[in-house]
Amino acid sequence: MPLVALIALQLTRHATPWLLRAPLLKLALPVLGVWLLSRVSLRVAQRAFPGNAAARLLARVLNQIAWGVLLLHLSGALPEIIEALDAFSVHIGRQRLTGWTLLRGAAWVAVTLVLALWVSSLLESRLLASPLDVNLRLVVSRLLRAAIFTVALLVALQMVGIDLTVLGVFGGALGVGLGLGLQRIAANYVSGFVVLFERSLRVGDNVSLDGFQGRIVDIKTRYTLVRSAGGTESLVPNEMLISNRIENLSYTDRNVWQSTTVGVAYGCDIEQVLALLERAAASVPRVLDKPAPGAVLSEFGNNALQVTVGYWIADPENGTLGVRGAVNLAMLRALREAGVDIPFPQLDVHVARRGA
Repeated sequence: MPLVALIALQLTRHATPWLLRAPLLKLALPVLGVWLLSRVSLRVAQRAFPGNAAARLLARVLNQIAWGVLLLHLSGALPEIIEALDAFSVHIGRQRLTGWTLLRGAAWVAVTLVLALWVSSLLESRLLASPLDVNLRLVVSRLLRAAIFTVALLVALQMVGIDLTVLGVFGGALGVGLGLGLQRIAANYVSGFVVLFERSLRVGDNVSLDGFQGRIVDIKTRYTLVRSAGGTESLVPNEMLISNRIENLSYTDRNVWQSTTVGVAYGCDIEQVLALLERAAASVPRVLDKPAPGAVLSEFGNNALQVTVGYWIADPENGTLGVRGAVNLAMLRALREAGVDIPFPQLDVHVARRGA
């Protein structure tokens, strides 16, 4: 709505020369411009950071600043403020930067970054919905966002009139900072791209590291988000994924093998029991038919024959405790229906009588 009104006023203004001097039109144009900027910034914040209250708060603060500058412009106080800011200046090499130049540069950088954020979010949503490999989509989206932000920053500085060669000084300072205090952050950033490029870990893989097992939900620039079957989330620095040993449970095959053990009486027909337990495990919906469940006599216990039943599942990200419980319940029902006893430990106490 504000964009349509702004375009209509501009066309009317240039089509009718006497409207160029209309006071109401001079008042309406900046108001509509600030209104349009406010609507766009809020929409970008909601689209780029859905559910993020801090981003929406920042957008509202910037909108209030824009309306404040508009009020200063309409009241006639803005030229005096600009003149006072121009009186303050700093020199970086041969470049003279005034307070107004820095403030105007910050404003242009904010506007271009908001537009860059909006464009990158649109492109990323299209890219992530494409049929490309998940890791390739993440790599392209990360590089695309970095390129858009870099171009937007350079364009904003050029529009203000800041010599881009001045950035060499800040580049040197940034290099020193990376060498001293930001090397771990830089290592995590580079490691994230290495993981995505070589595809040793992918979104959706089931991994185990430092005793924590879960599914990779997302690979960020600095860390990787791993969520366990119980809902616990672990933020793993990307550098650990390169330098430490990681168990990828679904690197070449997403199927996971599990086992459970039950004891049966020594007097039962063990071959019949093995076939019975295999059929019971296969009746559970999440247990795969191929490869089929298998049962073996694993141990001669003190009170029972120990039978281990192994089976495969294809969805460990949905939890493993539930399917193990379902297999145990199916085995218990099958043994009870077949009349096979599950012995429990017994202790016989013999009392010796004196003089006997």
